[in-house]
Amino acid sequence: MHKFKILFLLLLIWTFAGAQKPQKPNSAEIYNQIQKLNFLGSVLYIAAHPDDENTRLISYLSNKTKAQTAYLSLTRGDGGQNLIGSQLRELLGVIRTQELLEARKIDGGEQFFSRANDFGFSKNPEETLEIWDKEKVLSDIVWTIRKFQPDVIINRFDHRTSGNTHGHHTSSAMLSVESFDLTNNPTIFPEQLKWVQPWHTKRQFFNPSWWFYGSKEKMDAADKSNFIKIETGVYYPTIGKSNQEIAALGRSCHQSQGFGSTGIRGEETEYLELINGEAPKDKTDIFDGIDTSWNRVQGGKPIGELISTILSKYNFTNPSASVPDLVKAYLMIQDLDENHWKEIKTIEIKKIIAACSGLYLEAVAENQEATPGSLIKLKLEAINRSSIAMNLKSVTTLPVSKNILQNLDLVNNISHTINLDLQVPSTIEYTQPYWLKEKATEGMYSVSDQRNIGIPESDREVKIAFNMEINGIQIPFEHTVVYKYNDDVKGEMYNYLDIVPEVTTSFIDKVLLFKNTEVKSVAVKIKAGKESIKGELQLDLPKNWIVSPKSIPFNLDKKGTEQTVYFEVTPPKSPEDIVARSIAIVDNKRFDKEQIIINLNHITKQQVLKPSEAKFIRMDLKTLEEKIGYIMGAGDEVPNSLTQMGYKVTLLNPEEITPEKLANFDVVMTGVRAYNTVQALANKQNILFDFVKSGKTMLVQYNNPNDLVTSNIAPFPLKVSRDRVTEENAEVRFLAPNHPVLNYPNTITSKDFEGWKQEQGLYYPNEFDKAFTPILSSNDKGETPKNGALLIAPYGKGYYIYTGLSFFRELPEGVSGAFKLLANTISLKSKVTIPAEKIKP
Repeated sequence: MHKFKILFLLLLIWTFAGAQKPQKPNSAEIYNQIQKLNFLGSVLYIAAHPDDENTRLISYLSNKTKAQTAYLSLTRGDGGQNLIGSQLRELLGVIRTQELLEARKIDGGEQFFSRANDFGFSKNPEETLEIWDKEKVLSDIVWTIRKFQPDVIINRFDHRTSGNTHGHHTSSAMLSVESFDLTNNPTIFPEQLKWVQPWHTKRQFFNPSWWFYGSKEKMDAADKSNFIKIETGVYYPTIGKSNQEIAALGRSCHQSQGFGSTGIRGEETEYLELINGEAPKDKTDIFDGIDTSWNRVQGGKPIGELISTILSKYNFTNPSASVPDLVKAYLMIQDLDENHWKEIKTIEIKKIIAACSGLYLEAVAENQEATPGSLIKLKLEAINRSSIAMNLKSVTTLPVSKNILQNLDLVNNISHTINLDLQVPSTIEYTQPYWLKEKATEGMYSVSDQRNIGIPESDREVKIAFNMEINGIQIPFEHTVVYKYNDDVKGEMYNYLDIVPEVTTSFIDKVLLFKNTEVKSVAVKIKAGKESIKGELQLDLPKNWIVSPKSIPFNLDKKGTEQTVYFEVTPPKSPEDIVARSIAIVDNKRFDKEQIIINLNHITKQQVLKPSEAKFIRMDLKTLEEKIGYIMGAGDEVPNSLTQMGYKVTLLNPEEITPEKLANFDVVMTGVRAYNTVQALANKQNILFDFVKSGKTMLVQYNNPNDLVTSNIAPFPLKVSRDRVTEENAEVRFLAPNHPVLNYPNTITSKDFEGWKQEQGLYYPNEFDKAFTPILSSNDKGETPKNGALLIAPYGKGYYIYTGLSFFRELPEGVSGAFKLLANTISLKSKVTIPAEKIKP
């Protein structure tokens, strides 16, 4: 069998077995795993984004049907919003990838992706497929089907509803349908056949939901007589949960999207419409007519019979009694010639043998990070908690494949500890999401190695193979090296071992504004990835930008220590945007990466390495001396950008908002989705409106129209809609060209809307009181004008401003026009109170 196929299957099974903390199944869970061992059928669910998947159906097919069940999400959700932090774009994609993996651990499914980049909301599939490379995404779907070999494919979205939903949604269905007749054709993407074989899927379905019909009532009334009907509201006595409760736990893993779900109990029905292939005669069984027994594998019938015997004799109080027969079944599987199911079931049965016997194997590194070429100290643990005869013959360190003899008899419940050193190859790659290693386009990630396409995350190369002899039979168990520590509050904690550069650097400010030619101090942080690292740091800037000194030496004694150094940078006279780079030189070797750690409680800790860069902007930006109180919402970087602009910014605790505290500020701003996420605002509106009435300014950034904490978000009637302008380069028309917000203290022109990223704005109000003056008008191609991007209303002596413009995306990207327009909104009240000579150039 191809080495690649084995690697792929290891990623499938072991990655989902328990990313960090080792899986310790109880007796009932082991029994369910043995049941699954005896089912040889697979189903692939296809949609566009993380959180598009139907966790109820995935859970049912995995836990009730016992099928190999996988979800292919074409994107990683990079273009979405983030309710739990300020990470956007590729960093959000990393978070949402891990959220999907956590969901699959709960519902028992597996996870795949294509190279498609979620570039943001798209209103039709034509735009989506123009920005995506359609042929490459189609190739990725065909590749995944040929690897996974599903008997059944289920689409979440309808391929016939162009323009009725997110363009990514419809595109996922259209490409899935197109792929159905391609996967078995060897002339289609023939370069894939070096690693996989053509595959014919038996049938393909569309899985409608009530939102497809418009409401639950309409779905109930629709004619579904020709649909497959699956009763998914089952109860699993050995687990103690309903299928919906398991699905809700999986759904709740999508924390960045605010998709916490409450499990329900009782009857529930899913419907499937056949769109390709042979219809099942049994309208309740998607596998009808498909042999899902061991009989589908040549020589497999005796294996199925033996596993059936194991199930019938299974002792819930002594699972180890099944080990002798499981070892026999393992040997029989190794004797098979067939590849696909042989490798899947080999990995499954090894997990079951270990679980039944209480065999616990672990490889723990002394430190969580290591550099290429370093020596890692490992502590191995091996214990057999059964009467089954076991011997640890040897251990093999990977990736160097060094075999170390042990010959340890593992007597019942006697723990064995092995200390050893593992040499990390100097050529090993840094730990990094594989799809971020190469330069991406707006619509596609670049992955040169075909074998990596589709897998959820990078394979971690540092492993230990425990070569066991169980009941006289040699069985290897491979475990990824982890780092384990004890937290005084949380207890035992696990992380993976990360391979890191010897030194990383990062600009403290990712965007620096130079409003004039004055010298500005630029801070760069240096972090040691190993002991005793010394060198010098340089900034790479164009010649017309002057930096002093040319280089700064550094000497860091301890691994993990940090040092911040400062350069003086003088910008040119003319406006210019540049990308600045920091480079550390150590022993004539250049290090140019920034280490970004994403460490959230609900996902596995992630390391992302990006070029150490910052955007320097020399622009003629005029600001005043306003003091700003900022109420954080879902999370954004706008306060940092305001500080760069020269404002004094204070983060306000919503619970502590009082008239006295607000009196210190000229402007109060609410962060993105504050009225969706900050419940305390519901009781603070009168205080905030009085603040405006007294002669101050309130600026409210976008909110989702659903789940507002109060309908009273403005002092005048205002209705937030789902209107948005997704074409970031759409023409912007000035509805009130003489309004101060477009003229003071900066003159705004159409050029200030050039170079915006991903979108212009979202969730614009479409109904608002006549007290509001709409400032801007724009629309996507073929749509009516959207006039709610920026609304301004005088209230008392002050101004209330509502904007759906995506300042939260544009400012961290260094979009000059966004800075100028935001400065004008902040200075709106000051137009009549501060003389021109007070404007800060």
